[in-house]
Formats: sequence, structure tokens, C-alpha cells
Amino acid sequence: MRVTLNATKTRTALRISARVSLDILLVLLMTAAGLWILGWMWPVIWPLVIGLLLATLTWPMTRFLRRHGWRPALAASTVTVTFLLGSMGTIALIAVPVAAQADELTQGVIDGITRLREWAAGPPLNISNDQVSAALDTAVARVQNSIGDILSATVTGVGAVANGLITAVLALFLMFFFLKDGPRFLPWLTRQLPGRLADDVPTVASRCWETLASFVRSQAFVGLLDAVFIGLGLWIVGVPLVLPLSVLTFVAAFVPIVGALFAGFVAVLIALVSNGPTDALIVLAIIVVVQQLEGNVFQPMLQSRSLGLHAAVVLLAVTLGGTLAGITGSLVAVPLAAMIGVVWSYIREQLSDPEPEPATTTDAA
Repeated sequence: MRVTLNATKTRTALRISARVSLDILLVLLMTAAGLWILGWMWPVIWPLVIGLLLATLTWPMTRFLRRHGWRPALAASTVTVTFLLGSMGTIALIAVPVAAQADELTQGVIDGITRLREWAAGPPLNISNDQVSAALDTAVARVQNSIGDILSATVTGVGAVANGLITAVLALFLMFFFLKDGPRFLPWLTRQLPGRLADDVPTVASRCWETLASFVRSQAFVGLLDAVFIGLGLWIVGVPLVLPLSVLTFVAAFVPIVGALFAGFVAVLIALVSNGPTDALIVLAIIVVVQQLEGNVFQPMLQSRSLGLHAAVVLLAVTLGGTLAGITGSLVAVPLAAMIGVVWSYIREQLSDPEPEPATTTDAA
């Protein structure tokens, strides 16, 4: 009897395990299909994501204008044009001082290469000019042999730049429409959905919007911290172009990983060609310290507070997003994780049992 009972329990457990495994396989299959559809539609989704991020960044100004009697189209147009002019002004703020000191920087590069060759000619390397010339000839020969790969890479790069410009233009137009018609979206969505979905979906969408706005604000604050601390370090060391480098650091903070590396590389390069290798190493140390504090302390703390996520979840989300989709994945990983948390929190609220109402007693007459 006991053997039969154990066999029945075993078969039941195996049957339940098989059913759960089948459900998991179906979920994984649907997830893979959804990711494939997402990748196929990515040329449209990516401008939509950028436009949404820009709209969350510029919505407070639009809301201020609308509350003071501006019509939606006029307020959205004004904010969009202001944002475009501000972006162009930021580029000019970086490019004009660099162009003004181009001769000085060029001479600094030449002097730096000369000092490097003089240092390499002495002990312990003892590299002669003939060896340097031979190495340059070898490099030129390799470049000539790889001219086809270089041309194809150049064509690919030109195509990527063209796609980037198209994406930027589409994102700018989408930002305008989000700012103009955004407040009418949730009422329209409520009218289109049946039954309980008319309440649930707009509520979740509104919470996701607030979460996305919190992410953009926290990211801007983190970029401001980077720009202030790194700019202060550059000013103390005496590196030229402090203001353009600080602005570049702030803008680059919105592009995870690669943005910080690019801004740091530019700062170290300018310090090397203008002040020498010692100051360049000091600048490198400053950038490494600030970036480590930003990536491991400030950003997880700020985003965990503003998004309701633990700091470890933020770090894991950025790592997973970068592994799966590179820079794009790193950019959208944290807000996506936060919105998943919003959806899960709402579902948990709806599935939880309502609190019992306190019992009321009536005094006998």
C-alpha cells in the first residue's frame, strides 16, 4: 500500500513538473518571438524611445507654459525649438573654443610626439630613428594592404551617421507630438479599452511615465556631478578648455559606458598635448576616481531612490542590458527594469486581498 502511494505521489509530482516546464518553455518561446519582433521593428522603436526620453526631459517647461495660458501647439513648438537651439549652442560651446585653440593643440601634439620619440631613443628602450622609420613603413604597408577593409568600414560609418541623423530628426518630431498631445493620450486610451482595462492600463501608463521622468532627472543630476567634479579637477591642474570639456562630460553622461570613456579620453589627450604626461596622468586619476564614484555610488543611490529599485538591481540591469544589446541596452536597461517593477507592483496591488473594514458597533438604545 505504501509503495503504491509513493508511486502515485511520484507520478503526480512528475506530471506537475512537466506542466510547469511546458509553461516555462511557452513563456520563453513567446519572449523570444517578442524580442525578434522588437528587433525587426527597431528602426521605428528606437526613435520612439529617444523621443519619449526627450519629452520627459522637456515636459516640465511645457507644463509650465501650458499652465500660464499657452496653447498646446505653441508651448510644444517653443520648447522644441528651445531644445534644438540649446543643443546647437552646446555643440558650439564645445567646438568654438577647440577651433580657437586648434593651432596650439596641433603644436602640442607635435611637441608631444617629439618628446615621446626622444624619450624612446634613450634608455631603457634605446629605439633609434631607423627603427621608428621601419615601423612607420610597416604600418603604411599594412594600411595599403587593408585599403578595401578601410573603405568598407568608412562606408559603414557613413551609413551609421546617416541613420543617426534620421533617427535624431524623427525623435525630434516625436518629442514635439508627445509634448503637444501627451495629456490627451490617456483619456483617448481609456475610451478605446474595454472593461477593467480602461482603468488598469492608463494607471500603469501614468506610473511608467512618472518613473521614466524620474530616471531622466536622476541621470541629468549624475551628469552634472560628473561635469562639476571633473571640471574642477581640470581647472586645478591647469588644463585648457575646461568649460567645453565639462559640457562634453555632462552630455556624454547620458550615453552609458562609451560616453564616459570618450569624454575621459578627450580630457586626458588635451592634458597630454598641452601640459605634458604628468598632468595627463593626474587628470586620468581624477577621471577614474570620479567615474568610479559615479558608477558605483552616486548613480545607483540616486536611481534606486528615484525609481524604487535597489542599487544592486540597477547595477545588474546595466550589466545585463549592455551584454544583450550593447550601448542601447545599457541606456534603456534601468528605465525598463523600473517600468517592469511598476507593472509588477500594480499587479501585486490588484491581487492582494483588500483590508477588512473596521467593524462598527452601535450602542443599544
